[in-house]
Amino acid sequence: MTATAAHGGLFSLSGRQWLVLLMVQLSNMLFGMTVTLANLVLPQMRGTFSATQDEISWVVTLNLVATAIATPMTGWLANRLGWRNTMFFTVLGFTTASFLCGIANSLEALVMARVAQGLCGAPIMPMGQAILLGTFPRHLQPLALVMWGVGAVFGPVLGPILGSIATEAYNWRAAFFMIVPPGMCTLVCIWFALADRTERKPVHFDWIGFLALSIAVLSAQLIFDRGQRLDWFDSREIVLWAVIGALAFWIFAVHCLTVEKPFLNPRLLLDRNFAVGTLIAFVMGTMNFTSLTLFPSLLHDLRGYPDNVIGSLIAARGIGNWTAFFFIVKLTRVAPRFAVGAGLAIQAIGGYWMAQFDINLTDSEVFWSNFLMGLGQSVAFTPMTMLAFATLPQHQITEGAAVFTMMRNFGSSLFISLSILVLVRSTSSNYARLTEFISPFQKVFMLQGLPQLWDPETVIGLTRLSNEIERQAAMIGYVNAFYMMAFTAAAAVPLACLLRAARDR
Repeated sequence: MTATAAHGGLFSLSGRQWLVLLMVQLSNMLFGMTVTLANLVLPQMRGTFSATQDEISWVVTLNLVATAIATPMTGWLANRLGWRNTMFFTVLGFTTASFLCGIANSLEALVMARVAQGLCGAPIMPMGQAILLGTFPRHLQPLALVMWGVGAVFGPVLGPILGSIATEAYNWRAAFFMIVPPGMCTLVCIWFALADRTERKPVHFDWIGFLALSIAVLSAQLIFDRGQRLDWFDSREIVLWAVIGALAFWIFAVHCLTVEKPFLNPRLLLDRNFAVGTLIAFVMGTMNFTSLTLFPSLLHDLRGYPDNVIGSLIAARGIGNWTAFFFIVKLTRVAPRFAVGAGLAIQAIGGYWMAQFDINLTDSEVFWSNFLMGLGQSVAFTPMTMLAFATLPQHQITEGAAVFTMMRNFGSSLFISLSILVLVRSTSSNYARLTEFISPFQKVFMLQGLPQLWDPETVIGLTRLSNEIERQAAMIGYVNAFYMMAFTAAAAVPLACLLRAARDR
């Protein structure tokens, strides 16, 4: 870092620093594009592989689980391989896995490719944060993180738009193939931007702690994913996963507190800002991808929307992200804790608005509610990140960024599973309740205005009536999932008061 950059403004940065910023933006764009693309084409993939709603959700949830498991390895990889090699090989693996997703010929192969995509892509976001925090002077870090966020949200905006066009023109496989060209361009940028970041350190890696944490995270995810289908703790498999997960977490906790160099340093959580910031990151992770997972199936299955319209409506979330860039840097410097609380409150309002939808929801409602979710995410994320890392020593930033991102990704995967669980249970229970009112002796079936297609005295009429009841029951399930999102965001708002301003160090 040059002396000029240390005291000047953004335009005093060197060419290498601009290249670093571009490289990080491209990397984040790739990661963001893949997340939204996978959610956009879920209905098409479900049709191709004849999968159910909860089966196809593994394409998303196991990818996020793999990302959450591999993210804590970021600090060790960065020291062992150096910044350039870590970024280069993770993006290379991520791009290759995206290509494998496109050529998958079975649901199992697609899930395995998505797991590989999550494992390879895990270091991208924490490495980007650590590189920016280690490259830019402190007074430019808020602006650098906002510009880093441009890439992070440009992907979710660009992904649905380009993905819907490619899917309409060809099929869902084209959505994954389109990741490959920008991935190759990113590799070139990484090679030159981090040419001076090749130093390696032979650091110790705690395999016991890593494996114990991985097994605990995997067990928790499988319990929430498979519990509904296997009748929870009446199933031996669920009981087995619960025992294994509890034992693995106990081993991880005891091991981290007793060894000299644990996999994750528990002393990080002694820093109040980092501990509270990580908890808020977990909550924001629950808001991050859940609506992106629910809306494509809602609009496709219940409303019959084409892919290009779904992609355009979901892109409203990215537009909300962009809108925050006009004022978030100034707000972060003036009132960071207020910005964190306001961002969480905006997301709570957006989730509550979604919970008011019915089967006749309009394009405008979908667009603006997703816009609010994106706006709230950006308003809270930059000040939350700055406050979380403001009091951490420089040598702990990479490890802290890995823990921070891991909790955010784990929150995403866990909440997606919970949302699918609420959707499936609500749909089945409400279908059973609504069908209780269907009888030829109901007075409503004697009304002249009742559609003949719903005549309960014919087999075709009963079938169509059953389908309509199932649509209404599913809509109640989506509404309940949106309520859960709103209440979670609202409950996290008071946490912003526990953060200390950076000047109080």
